[in-house]
Order: sequence, then structure tokens, then C-alpha cells
Amino acid sequence: MHLYVSLGLEAVAALWCRAVAPLRAAWRRSGFYRLQLRGRMPDRIIISPNISSPRRLEDADQLLRGRFRFNGEPVNVKEGSIFDKPPPSLAWAEALHSFAWLPALSIAGGEPARILAANLITQWLKRYGRYSEPAWRADILGQRLINIFAHGRFVLTNSEVTWRSRLFVSLREQSRMLARISKEAPDGLPRLEAAAAHALSGLCLNDHSKRFSTGLERLETELARQILSDGGHVSRSPEALLRAYELLAAVTDALDVSNLVTPLPLRTARDRMAPMLRFFRMGDGALAMFNGGQEGDAKAIATLLARDEVRGQPFAHAPDSGYQRLTAGRTLLVLDCGPPPSGAFSKTAHAGCLGFEFSTGNQRVVVNCGASNDERRWGGILRATAAHSTITLADRSMARILTGSLAALLGPRLLGGPQSIETDRVESASGWTVNAAHDGYLDMFGVVHERRVTMSPNGKLISGLDRLVRRRRSTEATPFAARFHIHPDVRISPSQGGGALLKLASGEGWRFQSSGGELTIDKSVYLANESVRRTEQLVIGGVVRNEPVEIGWVFERIGGG
Repeated sequence: MHLYVSLGLEAVAALWCRAVAPLRAAWRRSGFYRLQLRGRMPDRIIISPNISSPRRLEDADQLLRGRFRFNGEPVNVKEGSIFDKPPPSLAWAEALHSFAWLPALSIAGGEPARILAANLITQWLKRYGRYSEPAWRADILGQRLINIFAHGRFVLTNSEVTWRSRLFVSLREQSRMLARISKEAPDGLPRLEAAAAHALSGLCLNDHSKRFSTGLERLETELARQILSDGGHVSRSPEALLRAYELLAAVTDALDVSNLVTPLPLRTARDRMAPMLRFFRMGDGALAMFNGGQEGDAKAIATLLARDEVRGQPFAHAPDSGYQRLTAGRTLLVLDCGPPPSGAFSKTAHAGCLGFEFSTGNQRVVVNCGASNDERRWGGILRATAAHSTITLADRSMARILTGSLAALLGPRLLGGPQSIETDRVESASGWTVNAAHDGYLDMFGVVHERRVTMSPNGKLISGLDRLVRRRRSTEATPFAARFHIHPDVRISPSQGGGALLKLASGEGWRFQSSGGELTIDKSVYLANESVRRTEQLVIGGVVRNEPVEIGWVFERIGGG
């Protein structure tokens, strides 16, 4: 009941904000309001923050061909301006107005890319030079400023004086507007981005503004709210942590270049976040995919972490973030032992409690199905329990996604899920063992899922035991499926003696054996950085009655190495 009351109150507040949006936009477009945005005009970007972006030249090539693709949705422009084309979705429009196209053009370089970027900025200034939504919404405004600060010098090179003047007049208004409205950004990472952009606007523009001091205060506030004691992000998304760390590093580096003292809360937050970012790196250097996070670019992550002077190493257990990490030899396993985040922080959360990913060397073996920004096509599927390497009961997800009119107001939050999660970690002659249990299926089926995972000291053996225990008797049997999604670069074949053989691209082999249910090999899908690949999954199936069910499984490396 408390949940629905809370959602109802938030929905009323969101409806009010939506109702006054036209009045808010009219007020902020008025001449009187814009007079308050005047002041000393900057004439150059004095600091270009180092925002890591993967070098994908094909993105710039597509843009030069008039193909604008955001969140999996393409729009082609043969004539006229992209800003005059109807957007296929709000998310697509947000990406366009945030100048998400600028990094790709800047990284590609060259005169054609510079001319296209300058023309797009000119078109935007002509149509959206005054306040409108979503173009001037706080989170979009912040993202746009960050992209301009990081990549604007590429466009400004050899630009005309009058064009530069128009751009810097707009940057003055945008920066001063953001200083007024950054708190209005949606809660979570967008609000942290807006606070970082607020601070950077005072550091990157040469208008001698004190915006950086107020921006730093807001950034400190958001870091205190969003970064957990172990260094993780409150959304429990590794990719969200990567973005938060990237923004914080950009601000602290800009302070160093400006010979300004970095506030202690920013330094300590950065020192906590770097080890946690390393915690989530798999053997290939990219991130484990949990709670809406994608892999990211391994080289960009390595470059970012190379700027970490402390070089703090990851802990084995992240209690606040709710993850366990097992590593031995060349083998690495990350296990999700946490509940869904609350409120607005759960908009990208997944129902994958006790799911895990593991890699050997630089090859991922067991994975989750991944994540996608294309919410309409993939969001609900990829966020369900069945898309994770854990146990599903009766093909039901252990948590549900908010839909309908409430989702339109508050976002696709994750509701329900485990409320009580127990976890402990022990070391023995057999290696490290993690014991965990969750009650995500207790209300639906009266069943608690317990999982024990052990990694041998040399990393060549990963053994697991899943127990399904009924806490209340039932006359019906409940089907279960223990799923192990396999990376698409791994080939699976049935073993003559039962079980399955896994052959990695490197030639390395692993044997999978199981008990307590029927083993099958089914189809699956893997989405990493918006790339969709077909793959397979190992599934142990059976039913739960009133007696506890035990499902044993083993991944064992075979051969030398």
C-alpha cells in the first residue's frame, strides 16, 4: 500500500509539472527573463574536458551520409534540416538536442565532418535559440554543454567571427540557464550530469564566472546522494558508474588545469569509484552487464582509469552495491546479490538477482542477455529474470516493470522483487564460496531461491548448487528453469557422457555438467553496445513441489592451460 501511495504522490507532482510546462516555457522565453541571462560574454573554450568516447568512424560516416541513428532508431535526411524532421520518439529527440552526434564527428575529424557539425549547430541555433522543451530541459541542456565543451574546439577551428559570436552568445545563455534549473533534471544520473555541466560551464568558458563554485556544491550534493560507500552508483548499474566517474574525472581534471583546489568530497568520491569500476571489469576489460548497463568500450575504460593516481584495487565484496566478485587464475566471476534500487533509480534496473557473469582470460563465457537503449523493442524482455543467468519460476519475472500512464509520468521503474537477500563469503581448501538467498518469488509461489557458488583456487573449476525451498505448502507443482546464457563467441555441443562442451574462440575448452533437472540447449540473444547477436543458453528444467529441490552444476576447464 505504501508503494502505491508513494507512486500516486509522485504522479501528482509529475502531472503538475507537465501542466505548468507551457507557462514555464513562455516565461523563460520572455524578453524579461532573457535579460537575466546576460552578462560578460565568453569568446573561447579555455578547457576541453577529457570525455572518453569510443572511436567508431562508422558513426561519423553514417552522419555524413545523412543517417541519424539514436537509440536504435534511424532517420534519413536527403534534403532540409534534421531538426525539421519528425522525431520517431522522445528519446531520439533528446539525443539529437543533446548533440550526441558531435563526439563522432569530432573524433573522425576532417573538413567534411567539421562543416557538417558547424551546419548542424547553425540549424539548431536558428530553431532553438530560445527556451523550449525538451531542447532546453535541464538534463538535455547539460549533456549538450558537455559535448560542446569536450568537442567544440573541433568546430571552432577556422570558423567565421559572426558564427562564433552567435554560438558564444547562446553558450552564455545556456550556461546561465543551467545554473538556474540544474536541480530540475530527472533524479539519478541525469541530475548528476546537469550538476557536472553546471560546474564545467564555469571552468570551460572564459567569462570569469563563479558558476563553477555553485556547480561544485550541487555536484557534491548529488555525489553524496548517488555514490554509495563502496563506490558504486545507487542505480546498481556498472555503466551508470562509468558515466558518473567520467564526469567527476572531467571536473576534477579541469580544476587541476585551472590551478584550483579540488574539494575533498570530490576527491574521496573519485577514489572510491575507481576501484568499484575495476570491480566490474571482466577479463576483456569491458564491464559486466547488470541493471541496464552495457559493456562500454574497453580501451576507453582503460584510458579513463589510467588517469587514476591512487590506483585502488577492487574489493572482493561490494556490500552497499550488492555484488560479489570471485577471481582465481585467469577466471573472474561477478554475482548479483542485491535488491532492485528504489524509486527513480530503478528505471533501468533488471530483475536478475543471483545472476552472474564469468570470463576466462579475455573471453566471456556465461553472461546475461545485456541491455539496450531501444526501450520499446527490448526493454521489458532484457530486464526480465529469464534474460539473466539465474533461476526463473513458471516463466515469471521476480519483479515487474511499471507500465501505462504511470510509466509515462514516472518512467519504466522496476517494482517488487527481492526484499530480503542473505549473503556470506567463506574461504576453504576448495576455494572461495559465496552463499546467497533471495525471496523474490516468496509472494508469488512461496519459494526462496538459495545459490552457492565456489571457485577453485586455480580458477579451473566453478561449482554451484541452487536450492528451491517452499516456505508454504502448495498442491500445485511450480516449473523452474536454471539458465546459463552463453556468450556468442562460445560454441556449445552436447557431451556424450551427459552435460555439454563449451569451446572458446581461443581454443580453450570447458565442460558443463548438472544434476537435479533435465539439461537442454536453447536459443538466446546477446546485446552489447546495441549490437544484437544470436547465441545459446544452457537450461536445467524441472518442477518444485513441497520438498526442497537441489540443482547442482559445474563448469570445469578441460585440457592444458
